[in-house]
Amino acid sequence: MDAADRRAAVLRAIVEEYIGSAQPVASQTVAQVAGLGVSSATVRNDMHHLEEEGYIVQPHTSAGRIPTERGYRYFVDHFTSPTALPAGPRRAVTEFFATAQGALEDLLTETSQLLARLTSRTAVVVGPSPEQGRVRSVHLVRLHDDLLLVVLVLSNGAVDKTTLPVPPTLGDDQVARAEHLLGRLLTDHRVAEVAAPNETGEPDVDRLATRVHAVLVERHRPGREPLYVGGASHLAAESDAFSTEDSVARLLEVLEHQVVVVALVRELLDAGVTVRIGSENEVEALRECSLVLAPYIVEGRAAGTLGVLGPTRMDYRRAVAAVGTVSERLGSVLSG
Repeated sequence: MDAADRRAAVLRAIVEEYIGSAQPVASQTVAQVAGLGVSSATVRNDMHHLEEEGYIVQPHTSAGRIPTERGYRYFVDHFTSPTALPAGPRRAVTEFFATAQGALEDLLTETSQLLARLTSRTAVVVGPSPEQGRVRSVHLVRLHDDLLLVVLVLSNGAVDKTTLPVPPTLGDDQVARAEHLLGRLLTDHRVAEVAAPNETGEPDVDRLATRVHAVLVERHRPGREPLYVGGASHLAAESDAFSTEDSVARLLEVLEHQVVVVALVRELLDAGVTVRIGSENEVEALRECSLVLAPYIVEGRAAGTLGVLGPTRMDYRRAVAAVGTVSERLGSVLSG
């Protein structure tokens, strides 16, 4: 092993030990766990070089070393190639998706909670963008004399529901004809691709169909992807991993502003499993965090994104394995 390979092994040992212990790592510890067959003095010399190159830092005089963002990035790029989850977590994922059923919203909520349990980190799932799915069916259901429920079933698994006030004089047969008209117009198309319905010569039916179409176009405009967050309490539990308590508070506030997180991950939708560390994140409140994200594929297209976030002292290999496995299984379930 030449000096460059040995120093890479030393860095790997420091990152792994620090992730596990949250304590600065001493040269004696590295010499014991890295299996390099060299003395502590040689390890100290290697650590000195790694510190000069910005991969590790000594937080306190006479303390051991901890990784910097550059050190984590080297570790992720060289030592976190895709690996399978351990048998126990892998079985939990299999059992979860084998029994998953119900509305898409419930599935994505539960998926975020599953991912949080697997990684002991806060998990986020961005739901499919409404405008991406093709219409499978459209239904108009009368709830009251003056209120309709509009139900749109999409190819990406989403079921869009909204209510629409209508004149109480509108007959059930007119509602049925408007539903039939919209079904012929929208089925197998994306809502945004379809122009308003042509007039049929029945004014009440035409007005209802046109109103429903306008409502659906507005609801299916870009940027309405829903966000599901699981395990937010993990951030509060690891407040000591951040510089201040305000850092955690700002991070939780960002999660509440869904549009910020959705905008952040949308640009990574087609990028495969992606890891962003600390200052690599554009959002200031996330610059003490690491994000591990991956898209899930429905009917051959990236439909949404899921991932985990937490302090930079994260078990990256476990996070990458969990995010990759769950995204693949979620995509398979939604593809039917």
